[in-house]
Amino acid sequence: MSVSSLVASPRYVPCPTCRQPALFSSLNLFRPFCSERCRVIDLGGWADNTYIIPVTDSSPEDEVLL
Repeated sequence: MSVSSLVASPRYVPCPTCRQPALFSSLNLFRPFCSERCRVIDLGGWADNTYIIPVTDSSPEDEVLL
């Protein structure tokens, strides 16, 4: 078994913002995004409430008092 077969090839994933290939490695400071621009666009979406995580209302019986 050679050393080259033990070294993993670089893994690329689609950037969540622009869908371009982004290096999924600690070498990519913007991981999982392809660039700082895409990272900032995504952060802005969260700040503007473009992205919302749905929640369900809980009834008082569901709440546990500590």
